[in-house]
Amino acid sequence: MASTTTPSLSLSSSSTLVDGKTTRQSAAVASSQCVTLPTLPPRPAVQSRAARTTAYCRKIARNVAAMATSTGEVATADATAETATTELPSELVQKIQEVWDKVDDKYAVSSLGVAAFILLWSSTGVISAIDRLPLIPGVLELVGIGYTGWFAYKNLIFKPDREALIAKIKELYKDILGSS
Repeated sequence: MASTTTPSLSLSSSSTLVDGKTTRQSAAVASSQCVTLPTLPPRPAVQSRAARTTAYCRKIARNVAAMATSTGEVATADATAETATTELPSELVQKIQEVWDKVDDKYAVSSLGVAAFILLWSSTGVISAIDRLPLIPGVLELVGIGYTGWFAYKNLIFKPDREALIAKIKELYKDILGSS
C-alpha cells in the first residue's frame, strides 16, 4: 500500500497490483482519512409513454361510462369494452349501409368522395408550402386578424346589423336546401 502524506492533506491509495491489473479494495479496508462520495439513490420507476396513455384512456372510459349510466356508477371495464366494440360499430355500419343503398348514382358519389380527398390532400400540401415561406404566414395572419375585426365591426356589434346577417344566413340556407 502506498501512502502520500502532506502536512495539511492526507491521501490514501487502496489499490493493489494483482496479475498486472489494479483492483480496488473495499471501503471498509480504506483508512479513515479517505473521502468517499455517497451512493446515488436508485433510479425512479419511469412509466413508458404507452403505459401512461393506456392509463389515461382507461380513466376517460370510466368517466364516460359513469356519465352514461343514470345513477353515475361506473360499469365494469369488460361491459364497457363489450358495449363499445359490439353496439356502436354495428349500428354505425348499419346506418352507413342504409344510406348507401338509398344512393342512386353510386359511381358519381364515389368519384366525388375521391375528388374531395385529393383536393383536401393537395390543399394541405399548398398550405404547408406557403407556411414555409419567410414572410407570407405573418402577413396572411395579419390579413386574417384585420378581416375578422372588420367583419365583427360591420356585422356583429350593432343589433340591426346582426339581424341582417342572420336573415342573410337563413336565406342562403333556404336557397341551398330548398324551402322547408
